[in-house]
Amino acid sequence: MKQSILVVDDEAAIGIAVQRLLKKAGYRVDVCLSGEEAIEALGHTPYHLIITDLSMQGMSGMDLLVWARKNAPETSLIMITAYGSEKTAVDAMKLGASDYVPKPFDNDELELKVNRVLEARNTKVENQLLRERVETSLGLDNFVGRSPAMQQVFDVIRKVADSDLTVLVRGPSGTGKELVANAIHLGSPRKGHPLVKVNCAAFTRELVESELFGHEKGAFTGALRAREGKFELADNGTLFLDEIGDMALETQAKILRALQEKEIQRVGGDRTLKVDVRIIAATNHDLEAKVAEGSFREDLFYRLNVVPIQLPPLRDRKGDLPLLVDYFLDGIANRLGRARAHFTPAALRTLADAEWKGNVRELEHVVEQSVILADGLAIDVDGLPDAVRATASTVSGSAVDETLPFKEAKQLVVANFERTFLEAALARNDGNISRTAEDVGMYRQHLQGKLNEYGIEASAFREPK
Repeated sequence: MKQSILVVDDEAAIGIAVQRLLKKAGYRVDVCLSGEEAIEALGHTPYHLIITDLSMQGMSGMDLLVWARKNAPETSLIMITAYGSEKTAVDAMKLGASDYVPKPFDNDELELKVNRVLEARNTKVENQLLRERVETSLGLDNFVGRSPAMQQVFDVIRKVADSDLTVLVRGPSGTGKELVANAIHLGSPRKGHPLVKVNCAAFTRELVESELFGHEKGAFTGALRAREGKFELADNGTLFLDEIGDMALETQAKILRALQEKEIQRVGGDRTLKVDVRIIAATNHDLEAKVAEGSFREDLFYRLNVVPIQLPPLRDRKGDLPLLVDYFLDGIANRLGRARAHFTPAALRTLADAEWKGNVRELEHVVEQSVILADGLAIDVDGLPDAVRATASTVSGSAVDETLPFKEAKQLVVANFERTFLEAALARNDGNISRTAEDVGMYRQHLQGKLNEYGIEASAFREPK
């Protein structure tokens, strides 16, 4: 959806000129000829940004600013001031204006400031939503995961969040590396400033450098205007460099300089800009191997690997799977405004036996697909995607590796039998541990120990009321 801008100027020619300029830049732009008309427009249409002249007949731009801060606080505002009225511009900034442009203004300068203000506004809104989400349902006390591997991750996050140390988050795709970056930023003193994210694998070398460091007008074909990079936008905040293992060597050298010197240069520029950012990087690559083969700088690796956090694949935390499924089911029910679905014990066992190469992200998509396509609230094995049932069948039905020593092979067979046996008993007894223990002839404490050993959640076998 296009971002919307309201231009307010009692000189119609100026308003129309600004409208044409910003429409070409991809914005939706309306024009009002007075502050009073602007208030009426704001009463029935939400705008992302107001650009208003300071001196107008009737209501002044300053009056409009005061009204907007009280009645439309989510809307940013840029003040157009007369030449030599810097003091008034400063007063406007104190009252809540995002920026100002002195007359006569350059079109490129105005467009650059509009881009910057709206990008900062978007980041602020995104961070606020993220903060609310984390504080209500994704705070560390409520993170989805009780397995020892995840508890170790949470412990490291708690210890490093309030520092400025560089963090390298490692793990396969789909394990939640971005969630870790969110949690660290929101637990840090920088949480009131932007968390800016860049996927280093999504751009060519030239484009990723423009994304990171910005560029000057004319720096390359298509650079029709100057642009701030992510380092500048993240100033005083946090910069999350996702998939950093895919970054070209030349760009790695510039990242290293930015980390060491805390300064950058825009592409095509010669000015040095000071930046203060905390770096969180993430990768699913074996960076040590890339260092050995010469495709990743060793000095940059050590700069990034100050605090390593290793996220486990879902196959190494299968005990968390019922918790994750419950979390996704709750979220889907809330999002769709419908009754909460549930998986039968047999379906849960199939999910637990599946391969999950895509990890938690794949599990989330499977749960969502199964709920959307289900005929009712109870989802059985035949309601799961074919690919999940196929991998579950392959995994659960695989033969023991005959190359294993006898003792290890026997332990594996016994473990598979015990897990299947206990899950079937729990299903018969509606997840009641005491009844299950009596049913199979075990002490309750012994049964609980076995369930913990295999990461089996008894609650997953209780049919919803």
